[in-house]
Amino acid sequence: MLSAAVEGIGYWSRGLPDWTAARAFALGETEADSEAAPARPSPQLLAANERRRAPETVAVALEVALAACHAAGRDPATLSSVFASSHGDIQITDYMCATLATEPRTISPTRFHNSVHNAAAGYWTIGAGAMRPATAISALEASFAQGLIEALTQIATGEDAVLLVGYDGGAYGPLAEVAHSRGLLGAALVLSRARAGAPVLRAWLDEPAAAATPGRLAQREAANASAPMLPLFEALAWRHDRVALPAGAGRSLRIELSHD
Repeated sequence: MLSAAVEGIGYWSRGLPDWTAARAFALGETEADSEAAPARPSPQLLAANERRRAPETVAVALEVALAACHAAGRDPATLSSVFASSHGDIQITDYMCATLATEPRTISPTRFHNSVHNAAAGYWTIGAGAMRPATAISALEASFAQGLIEALTQIATGEDAVLLVGYDGGAYGPLAEVAHSRGLLGAALVLSRARAGAPVLRAWLDEPAAAATPGRLAQREAANASAPMLPLFEALAWRHDRVALPAGAGRSLRIELSHD
């Protein structure tokens, strides 16, 4: 069993631009107006030119990462980080494949360097000035659970605190037929060894869990590839004590939450 305190939470989806709004929505206290909301965040960690050029997946990952650090009162430059995404940026992957197949000499160097799966982790370390290790993980629907295992393992083996970020954007082109994802979603946690007053999570691998009734966040973002992480955030909103996330290979990651 691995454990950590939840020091800070970040969240963004269209119409729910932060954890305060997402928590209120999850609890049924407010509604979300996605039509009038920005289609993507504008992460202040990046300079204006970089914000405009950064892919939407990078934008949402950095937005929630910085929000979680601020909520925890942690300097982003001091934290090791884990970035978990099912697909990375499919829009850029679709562009790369189409361009290589038709006009390979016109491929954009900027889009080329944004096509790698660890693009968000790279932007984060540069923007935050972080010299700590940064890990990028992909495990389809188990991506966030595997990212959480990695973050908890780092804490168990000596890290004082770790930033965990889950994010995915929409699927485009022929890849959308096999890599299903719509919308833009990101959420982040700052986890640490211990912090007075912070919720504590304990996690262990187990047999598959029975399907649970999805909460409001999970229903709203069900089409996004990172939606499997949302039961944990709804449990944090409701102060529930148990939840399970898909962990791959027919296993689930059982999580027990305690709130002081």
